[in-house]
Amino acid sequence: MPASIIETSPSSRHPGETARVVARALLEGFDRHYRLFREAAREASALFERADWWALQQVTTERIKFYDIRVQEAVHRLISEFSADSLDDAVWQQIKREYIVLLTEHKQPELAESFFNSVCCQILHRSYYHNAFIFVRPAASTEHIDSTPPSYRCYYPLRDGLRTTIRNIVENTGFRRPFNELQRDIRRLLRAWRMHLPYPMVLEANHQIQVLSAVFYRNTSAYVMGKVINGGQQYPFVVAIMHDQKGGLMVDTVLLTTEQLAILVNSSRAYFLVDMEVPSAYVGFLHSMLPHKPKGELYSILGLHKQGKTLFYRDFLHHLQHSNDEFIVAPGIRGLVMTVFTLPSYPYVFKVIKDVISPPKQINRDQVKEKYQLVKSHDRVGRMADTLEYSGVAFPKRRFTPALLQELRTLAPSSIIEETEDTLLIRHLYIERRLVPLNIYIDKANDDQLAHAVVEFGNALKELAAVNIFAGDLLYKNFGVTRYGRVVFYDYDEIDYLVHCNFRKIPQARHEEDELAAEPWYSVDPKDVFPEEFGHFLLTDPRVRQVFMTYHADLLDYRWWQGVQARIVAGDVGDVLPYPSFQRFSTMFANGVVRPQREQETVIPEGMASHLRALAGGRKRPLGRFSFDSD
Repeated sequence: MPASIIETSPSSRHPGETARVVARALLEGFDRHYRLFREAAREASALFERADWWALQQVTTERIKFYDIRVQEAVHRLISEFSADSLDDAVWQQIKREYIVLLTEHKQPELAESFFNSVCCQILHRSYYHNAFIFVRPAASTEHIDSTPPSYRCYYPLRDGLRTTIRNIVENTGFRRPFNELQRDIRRLLRAWRMHLPYPMVLEANHQIQVLSAVFYRNTSAYVMGKVINGGQQYPFVVAIMHDQKGGLMVDTVLLTTEQLAILVNSSRAYFLVDMEVPSAYVGFLHSMLPHKPKGELYSILGLHKQGKTLFYRDFLHHLQHSNDEFIVAPGIRGLVMTVFTLPSYPYVFKVIKDVISPPKQINRDQVKEKYQLVKSHDRVGRMADTLEYSGVAFPKRRFTPALLQELRTLAPSSIIEETEDTLLIRHLYIERRLVPLNIYIDKANDDQLAHAVVEFGNALKELAAVNIFAGDLLYKNFGVTRYGRVVFYDYDEIDYLVHCNFRKIPQARHEEDELAAEPWYSVDPKDVFPEEFGHFLLTDPRVRQVFMTYHADLLDYRWWQGVQARIVAGDVGDVLPYPSFQRFSTMFANGVVRPQREQETVIPEGMASHLRALAGGRKRPLGRFSFDSD
């Protein structure tokens, strides 16, 4: 046998050499993953230029699978080439130390650490899940890491002039496809900025505009992220770029308020595709624009889901250490598929699939997981809450109320892997941001809030339909209200592609007795949906009915749903923009007339408001405009 083979065989290596080669193999696995991740972003740029929207959506969907595939490749290599599943503890500890050395000059050390954890947790027993073997805490700092050229560009309007600066920002996007009316777009950007920024603005010596170097892609839009610096003040902005009807590019709008940015940079939407050499620099920049957004959520929004989960879990452990309240059964109507619990001091809910799913639900555990994966890979258009999926999660048992422990033991016993005096180990769960359930919100709402919520509910159904999603179970308890007043769907066990549904009109009864019968007089297949029935369970409150029938009566007509299906089948790419039509430049500056941007609001006609008051028993409540100021 050749000497070189003898020297590299796992059994003959010195433990130190084994640790070094395993560490290198692990990093090679991560580097391959991140190279493909960046290639997907570059492909998205080319597809945006070509307006190949279907292909761009496919890239977005396929990229979600990259991480798990690369992890499995690395696990297979470590076991087959290095017998990693039989290495002793000392070697594994040395592997981590060698890996840290390799990350000294790495541009994505935090992602590489998470990749190390993902691979090792599939090889090592959970008793090794502590900082001696994996990265429970980060070892490499991401402070002051940057690329060459830097992750963001600086522009100086005092030196170059504001108009020239804006032109440079737009032209530095590097698009080959031209802007058909760049001068017009620059004028509109200037006017929008001047309407928003303080006037008069005293320009300080440090006045500059910082713009992230890479363009952000999502669906049919490209976004340029930046901020204006003046003295101690920062004014974040996002320029939205789209294709126009003449085959060129145009600036569609500029988003300037915290609310507008938070709705765009949101986990309830499809993930951005961005070519980032140093992702921590991009997350840091975005965090300076939206300081209320957790960095873990920002990583997830950029498509780096595992890093988002890593940071979430570290934040969660930190919160547990610095709090003492108990996990409780989540308030509200109990679900038939999930048992849900929460920690009141932490803004998330934890969802565990029940062992026995209650009738009339006809679905099993694997099918529920498939539904949640569908949501993960689909365009959520700001109307479906993103989820974090975890396996083998250890909770401090003493923090669980007796009622919650009893519910888990009764409804989901197979999900409890291990229960000791101190620990409850849950096999699998989903985590979502806690929202106010829509049914509870409506019960407590005044007239303006109720009208806004009902209009938002209908908008959510229509926007989901536009991207080929039917929520299935439309009960209000399955929807929630965000801090910005948006209605979001969060219960996915009955979700389906819209084109898979058969929307029908209820056939006319043959005899009067048919309408009184317990069973329908017509055949019903599993995929049949009768929109005219929605009102029986959605519109029992007269105030809700009044608003719904004013704005969304078409949702009760099967022909509306069939029309959306026909557009999807014909190849229409549904793209729900993350801002309302009145914020688009084509509307704001129609016929040269400036129409100022408004905050998200529902304007209730005075006549309707009076009618709602009467339906509510004459209670006087604030009327007119309703606007949320606090996702």
